[in-house]
Amino acid sequence: MSTTPAADRPARRAGEQALAVLGAGHVGPVIARLAIAAGYPVAIATSGDPEGIALITELVIPGARPGWAAEAVAGADIVVLALPLHRFLTVDAGLLDGKLVVDAMNYWPASDGVLTAFEDGGSSEIVARRLPGSTVVKALNHIGYHELEDRARPAGAPGRRAAGVAGDDPAAVAAIAGLVDRIGYDPVRLGRLAAGRVLQPGGPVFGAVLTRPEFELAAGEEARSLT
Repeated sequence: MSTTPAADRPARRAGEQALAVLGAGHVGPVIARLAIAAGYPVAIATSGDPEGIALITELVIPGARPGWAAEAVAGADIVVLALPLHRFLTVDAGLLDGKLVVDAMNYWPASDGVLTAFEDGGSSEIVARRLPGSTVVKALNHIGYHELEDRARPAGAPGRRAAGVAGDDPAAVAAIAGLVDRIGYDPVRLGRLAAGRVLQPGGPVFGAVLTRPEFELAAGEEARSLT
C-alpha cells in the first residue's frame, strides 16, 4: 500500500485550511477524524515511514493521508502535535518554521517518566521556546481522547462542551478557536500561552468535560493570574 502522490491529491478549495497531525497513537487519530468530519483536509505522520501507518490510517482514519512528517507539514496550514513529549524532543524545529502549531501534548511524569527539559515551567511555553520559528497555541490536550470524540456536538447543541485555547498571538488563537468550534466544542480563549497551564495535568480543568460556564468558572481566576 502506498501513500498518495502529490499530483493525484484533490485540489484544495480556495480559503480551505489543511491540517497535519503528527502522532498516530490515541489522540492524533481522534483529532484527525474530527477534523475530517468538519471538512478539513488532513495528513497524518509519525517519526517513521508512512507505509507503517498506511493500513491503520485507511481503517481507523478514513480520508486522512499518511505521509512523511516533512511532506505532511509542508502542505499544512495548521500542524497538530499529538506526540509523546519524549518524541517531541527529537523533532527538528526547523521542520515547523513558519507554521501555526497546536500543542495537544501533556507532560505527565506519573505516566511518562520525568523529562528534565519539561521540569521548569508550563509545557507549552517550553514547546514554544523549542520552536522559535513557529506560532504555538495550546489546545485539545485537556479532554481525554475517548471523551473528545464522544462529546463533540454541533454549534448551538444543548449541553455543548468547552475546550480551552491559549496563545500569545491573537490571530493564531482565533484560528485555533475556529478549529475547536468546527470540530464540536465551544472555544474558551484563556489569554497568553502561559495561561495554558490551567489545561495541563494538575490544572483545574484537566480531564474535565465541562460546559462553557462551568469551564470559565473553573479556569477563570487561575487563567487570569497567568496572563
